[in-house]
Amino acid sequence: MKFLIVEDDPVSSKVMVQHLAAYGNCETAADGDEAIESFRKAWNENSPYDLITMDIMMPHMDGQKALQNIRELEHKMGLDDNKRVKVIMTTALGNPKNVIEAFYKGGAMAYIVKPIKKETLLSEMKKLGFAV
Repeated sequence: MKFLIVEDDPVSSKVMVQHLAAYGNCETAADGDEAIESFRKAWNENSPYDLITMDIMMPHMDGQKALQNIRELEHKMGLDDNKRVKVIMTTALGNPKNVIEAFYKGGAMAYIVKPIKKETLLSEMKKLGFAV
């Protein structure tokens, strides 16, 4: 499996890599702009991500906007819903506005409030169909 961890906090990024490294290759991006570029590059190299974990609050471009841009790229590629990358949004904010925006505007498939425990992450991944 191939994962993209989008997180502006280096410590949080490292923790996510530690949680996921046993299950596949992990790449990281520090903001939404990098996430979109990494997503595009992976597709162009015919090696798309299986899962993106995306922090919501980041500099330059936040996770909500980055996810919307990724979904637009997928639409332009003609991808069916079942071929779109699975995305788990992460944030320190558990307010309903963020949850609604992540699911309904961005097409996130799961939402985890920080601090992220490995058991919680793996549970959400199992719900998304990953064999972890």
